[in-house]
Amino acid sequence: MDRRIRVLVAKPGLDGHDRGAKVVARGLRDAGMEVIYTGLHRTPEQIVRAAVDEDADVVGLSVLSGAHDRLLPEVVAGLRAMGRGDALVLAGGIIPEADVPALHLAGVAMVFGPGTPMADIVAYIRANVRSIDE
Repeated sequence: MDRRIRVLVAKPGLDGHDRGAKVVARGLRDAGMEVIYTGLHRTPEQIVRAAVDEDADVVGLSVLSGAHDRLLPEVVAGLRAMGRGDALVLAGGIIPEADVPALHLAGVAMVFGPGTPMADIVAYIRANVRSIDE
């Protein structure tokens, strides 16, 4: 059965700035993807539950608060525990370059910094999302 790529966009933690997440969500929607935006102040558990419930192919996490080193690995671990380790986990926001290798080791596939062209994000998702025809 053929369907659009489903992307869950979430704002983990106490970060209250969601303009970037909304811009990315709209850009992905305009690129033909189905986008679910969970809103602000989500716990890793809430994000995992939403990703499972929505059968998300991609989980995009936007973090500006500096808590990426704790929150993002918790989301990845939660997805794996729920049998959804196949979801492509992406991050965006203010994440120091020095922290990126640890996030990759934790299971975050890619980190997109401020100013990343939308076309690059769309191309990465299309090239790396698991087959939705399986």
